[in-house]
Parts: sequence; C-alpha cells; structure tokens
Amino acid sequence: MKVYCTNNYEAMSRKAAAVMAAQIIAKPDCLLGLATGSTPIGLYQDLIAGCKQGDLDFSRVTTVNLDEYAGLPGTHDQSYRYFMDHNLFDHVNIDIANTNVPNGTAADPAQECERYEALLRKLGPADIQLLGMGRNGHIGFNEPGDAFIAPTHVVELTASTIDANARFFASRDEVPKKALTMGVGAIMRARRVLVVVSGEDKAQAVRDAFAGPITPQVPASILQLHPDVVLVGDKAALAGLLETGVKL
Repeated sequence: MKVYCTNNYEAMSRKAAAVMAAQIIAKPDCLLGLATGSTPIGLYQDLIAGCKQGDLDFSRVTTVNLDEYAGLPGTHDQSYRYFMDHNLFDHVNIDIANTNVPNGTAADPAQECERYEALLRKLGPADIQLLGMGRNGHIGFNEPGDAFIAPTHVVELTASTIDANARFFASRDEVPKKALTMGVGAIMRARRVLVVVSGEDKAQAVRDAFAGPITPQVPASILQLHPDVVLVGDKAALAGLLETGVKL
C-alpha cells in the first residue's frame, strides 16, 4: 500500500485527482470505478478543471459506480446518479451512455443487482476503483456484518450510515433504508484501488481498516489483501494510522 499524507482537504483532492488523471492519460479507454459522498467532490472538481483546460479527455472513458439508494430515481437530487451527473459527468466530455449506476427504482432490486454484477464482469476489472470510507469502515454500502459479500447486493443501511447521510435530506426519516451496492468482489478485482479520506472523524476507521485485523466488522479491512492500494488522506484522517508507524 502507498500512503500519501496531505496538509488539508484541498491538497488531498489534488493528489487523488492526479492519480486518476494519470490513469486516464495512460489509458484513454480506461474503466473507472467511481464513488459518491462529500469526500470525492474536490477530486471531481480537479478532474473537471483538467478537462476544461484540455489536459484530460473523457471521450473514451467508461465508468461504473459503487452504489445507489433503493427507491430513488436518477432525477432525485439525493440519488447517486444525480450526484454523478452534477458533480462530474455534466462537466466533462464523457459519453453518458458509457456511465453506469445501479437502477435504484428497479421493480426487482435483487434482479437489478444480478444485472449490474453481470455488467461489471462484462466490462472487466476497473483500472482504478475510487473509494471513500464510512465512519464504521464501510466501502460502497458494504456495511459491517458477519461475512464479506462478494457480488452486487441489496443492503440494509446501518443506523450510523443513515445518521451520517441524514444531513443531505430534509429529515432523517427521508433517508432510504436500503441501497444497491457493488460487493467486495468487484472492488477487489480492480487493478488499483484509490482510497480518499478526510477529517478526524475518519481517523479511527482508517486505523482499524489498515492496521487492524481483517474482519467483515470493518469492511474496508479487506483492502489489506489487495496488491495495489493507494491511500490519500489529510493529516487529520491519517492521524491514527500514522501512530502505528505506517511507512509513507
């Protein structure tokens, strides 16, 4: 694992964007695994700037997203399709037909998970899979549990995840209780995994994930088994991990 410790969120975003930009430049028809949430927004803004400046070309890029809320249409302002459109896709020269997000309003969510898993396997492993990390160590919506779940699946969101996302909704009651999420199988098949973390509220999760035991109680801990992980975080998020003596 390669760890980059930055001074603040803006520097974290620039460094992570540079990692992704290098992949796009090296392989213009690459497959990018993308994530939502507040942490990647700065990274996406830097990628947009690169595209507008003519340094990045998304015209041959294909993307697959980690997850989507069950029950929210792509037009809902808290859906992850909406998030991706407004925070990246609408601002770069990507073919929207080459962007993939699970369908949160599928009549049969389990069948939609099977469809999405088949798509992931058809497209092949992501060249880079971008991940944030929840305060409970979740990646995508793979929540703490008794076992790692490999395929795309429907998940019941934990109270802590619902609480963390409640700020984006008018009330906690409006936060969806279920989501469709890429499982750890596709994440671990990615050629490279890029993890971005920011803020002291993520410090314990980062330490547990990368310096603790590999356990489904901390889903991100499975990344210890991946051969090519790049962790980019600010000092606050990496504080706990740095205390363990991890090499930078």
